[in-house]
Amino acid sequence: MPGAVIVGAGPGIGRSVARRFAREGLPVALVSRTGGTLGLDGPAGGAGVRAYRADSADETALRAALDAAAADLGTPDVVVYNAAIIRPDAPGEVTVRAHLDAWAVNVVGALIAAAHIAPAMARRGGGTFIITGGMPEPKREYVSLSLGKSGVRTLVALLDQEYGPSGVHVASVTVAGPVAPGTAFDPDDIAEHYWRLHTQRRDGWDHEILHSGHPDR
Repeated sequence: MPGAVIVGAGPGIGRSVARRFAREGLPVALVSRTGGTLGLDGPAGGAGVRAYRADSADETALRAALDAAAADLGTPDVVVYNAAIIRPDAPGEVTVRAHLDAWAVNVVGALIAAAHIAPAMARRGGGTFIITGGMPEPKREYVSLSLGKSGVRTLVALLDQEYGPSGVHVASVTVAGPVAPGTAFDPDDIAEHYWRLHTQRRDGWDHEILHSGHPDR
């Protein structure tokens, strides 16, 4: 039974999104640097949780993890790319190498994951690929993250051009603040956007949802 693949499966949004999809009966594959199950391999795991180890900046490891997940679950119904390097850095404060490392995780890993999985979704005639975004407005205190999240918006547009006509819904969820349980940026609340995107009718697809922390927006 095809399911959901979460790349960058950590204890915040990643775990909440995995739990949300598992609640609907989908098997879930978690891809992370640690290869952990985030405690979802018990009753909270619903239809089943599998874990795979890969750094999203390591193309070979990422492709291998996606192949392993597809071998176990089939071509996924939905892939969520949730990996990011989040750090404060002002203009000129970090090295070129540090910027390239951040770009590799924040943008290129999503491109590799989509290019590896979306063609099979397109051949099947449907699927969902969602990237976690952020930084609705660039901030000089977060240069590498601002650049990366701007890149995510462009990447979503490019992937939609490539795979959208074949039925693959490509979108991003832009989170405009620090994620923490019990706040306006509670990961469980944010996870609802991912499920809503996945279940949208094709004639009403959104390509970006902004979680601003304000319930009326």
